[in-house]
Amino acid sequence: MRANYRMQRLYMTADLAAGRRTDAPAEAVNYLANVLRMKDGDEILVFNGRDGEWRAALRFESKKKLALEPLELTRVQPATPDLVYCFAPLKQGRLDYLVQKAVEMGAGVLQPVITQHTQVTRIGTDRIEANAIEAAEQCGVLAIPETREPVKLEKLLDGWDAGRRLIFCDEGHDTHNPLPLLQSLPRGPLGVLIGPEGGFSDTERETLRKLPFVTAIPLGQRILRADTAAVAALALIQATIGDW
Repeated sequence: MRANYRMQRLYMTADLAAGRRTDAPAEAVNYLANVLRMKDGDEILVFNGRDGEWRAALRFESKKKLALEPLELTRVQPATPDLVYCFAPLKQGRLDYLVQKAVEMGAGVLQPVITQHTQVTRIGTDRIEANAIEAAEQCGVLAIPETREPVKLEKLLDGWDAGRRLIFCDEGHDTHNPLPLLQSLPRGPLGVLIGPEGGFSDTERETLRKLPFVTAIPLGQRILRADTAAVAALALIQATIGDW
């Protein structure tokens, strides 16, 4: 069943079940009551990434306390997308955009990766999680991707499951057309690796190209910013061998 985009959606951490009231987060109380001007008995959609999506009624117990009462299951919980999205962190605003688009495009795992040319090496996973939740609320996504702690590229590759194909965007590729390369790959567990603003180093590119589970693809003849490349790569891969 497709998402209902006319109703307000809210992510919650509490378990959801018919008739089981749960307190709304404080920030949600302010937004629903004072920004949206919603009243007692009004309905929204709630989800927690585990129990599906529920139509829930607002029950104001005071001006500052709001309970949400699930009434009806509107969508069952889907499986988490089986796509590991690995990316070199960017500066804050562009990183927020990159994470949000990755969630919209079907990432199941968000894995920050530190490369030789990564400019931002200290990032807060809390902010990544918050952006992932916001994107899920706005776009009807029910499965919140897992956010992992940053790792160096060498460690990522050493621990990589060889049964999962890792596709990396190689700005030094000899051709411009990624489609023949993608179409030649079998469908199966996938990972995508996006480099930093300065691209991968020659050593990193050489290491990646030697690994049997890695496929290098180009992204055309234009020079793309890292966040643009991320969206372009995900769209190509999902449309060719992903879940589209």
